[in-house]
Amino acid sequence: MDIKILKFDIKGDHRGSLIALEALKNIPFEIKRVYYLFGTKDGVRRGYHAHKKLRQVAICVSGSCKFLLDDGKIKTTVQLSKPDEGLLIEGLVWREMYDFSADCVLMVLADDYYNEADYIRDYERFLEEVKEQIS
Repeated sequence: MDIKILKFDIKGDHRGSLIALEALKNIPFEIKRVYYLFGTKDGVRRGYHAHKKLRQVAICVSGSCKFLLDDGKIKTTVQLSKPDEGLLIEGLVWREMYDFSADCVLMVLADDYYNEADYIRDYERFLEEVKEQIS
């Protein structure tokens, strides 16, 4: 599995810092949807799904959280804890987010609008889709 962490330039001075996110520049796709998770309770895991086509960049703009990423062959864990780093998730990858800090705000940029038909919410079905892609 090819894990891609995008690095964003931090601009700023004595007043503070700023990061600009721009479609087709430092975000490798057109942005059609932005959402963010916050206030996640201690011990809660989120996600538990894969997408057939959707491309996303996840950025922990505050605090930290971990991602379990699974391509059907390899499982890996990535921690996000810097607002100048984004995790690019593309292709058929199962994801679970967990270990959210109390101050975590996880922002996700997506290349398409919400479409329930693009979700795979059953892990066994996900594994079947992976096998079909390999064949």
